[in-house]
Amino acid sequence: MKVVLYARVSTERKEQETSLVRQREELRQYATQHGWQIVGEIEEKASGFEMERTGMIEALDLLTNGEAEAIVVQDETRLGRGNSKIALLHQIRKLGARVFACDNDGELQVTEMEGMVLEILAIVEEYQRRLINHKISRGMQRAIAEGFRPEKNLKNLDQGGRKRNELPIEEIVRLRAKKLTFEDIAVVLRGLGYEASRATVHRRYREYVAEQEG
Repeated sequence: MKVVLYARVSTERKEQETSLVRQREELRQYATQHGWQIVGEIEEKASGFEMERTGMIEALDLLTNGEAEAIVVQDETRLGRGNSKIALLHQIRKLGARVFACDNDGELQVTEMEGMVLEILAIVEEYQRRLINHKISRGMQRAIAEGFRPEKNLKNLDQGGRKRNELPIEEIVRLRAKKLTFEDIAVVLRGLGYEASRATVHRRYREYVAEQEG
């Protein structure tokens, strides 16, 4: 199994450097003992209550792109605390990935209450996804009835070989601003005739954001 190791401390104090070193060594040993392939080692200094941690986002990107199948942490608090922990666990489960903790020598365990919250989140999100897809389907049906032909939007049909998908980045950014997931955006673009997967849409969006920040 391909795993990403994640170590975190909450402050910038020098004494926390020792904790990071200890976590890193323990994570490496744990992964090696289980015969896992380490594809990334991430460490950062940030509060566990923060949602947008640079290192954690990097770890989620590895899961999203299929480069890793699980995150390994020293204990559950390293992943996050409070709402941040629940939100991260929900996102990781959506990606079909797992979290392992060294302290209990196995997959991260959640409390009964946390499990209930995760189930509710999954149900609500699935309902929202179906509702959005239904609206998209109805919109496409109306457009086709009015003469729109999605197949005319396909790119490079007469050019041999596999080409880089030229996706409409403006549309991706607009839909992302409306809080659509990358999967839902891919559904919209496929309805418009583009060969779009969730991973490709996510990659194009990241490239766009990087260009804007540069």
